[in-house]
Amino acid sequence: MTPQEGGCLCGALRYAVRAEPSHVTLCHCHFCQRATGGTHMVEPIFDKADFGFVAGEPRLWTTRSEGSGLAVHVHFCDTCGTKTHLGFERFPDIIGVYAGTFDDPNWFDVRPDASKQIFLNAAQQNAVILPGIPCFEAHMSRMDGSENPSHGVGAPVIVGKAHWSPEA
Repeated sequence: MTPQEGGCLCGALRYAVRAEPSHVTLCHCHFCQRATGGTHMVEPIFDKADFGFVAGEPRLWTTRSEGSGLAVHVHFCDTCGTKTHLGFERFPDIIGVYAGTFDDPNWFDVRPDASKQIFLNAAQQNAVILPGIPCFEAHMSRMDGSENPSHGVGAPVIVGKAHWSPEA
């Protein structure tokens, strides 16, 4: 695979990934809404070993996940403030990249067999839930490692004022 590169707005931080994402998370939690300024975050997930900086060093800010209570490490440019990726205390061997920071944010696919939509219980009104991709009201995995039940939709669903529900 040809390495894919990305970086911050000012160009001080540049990174490269050397593999396809293991999966893509579409996260609707409040943190991701605030972090992106949108209805959800598109987050391709990579093994840490497949990600590295080719220019600059990011700053780090740590917060707590609303879901697990464990640390989420936000990596960002000290000059322009662009967030490039996340690290997770709960999942220490992976990183989640802010998809919009890739030079070509369309280089990877959001496929039903390798994607998930999570924290739909926090989805904003007018968020679009994609068909065919497993949907979870909270995180996909419980703290004990077992999987929460998933739901799916057969056609795009626009979240209403009453929020998303599997019956929508």
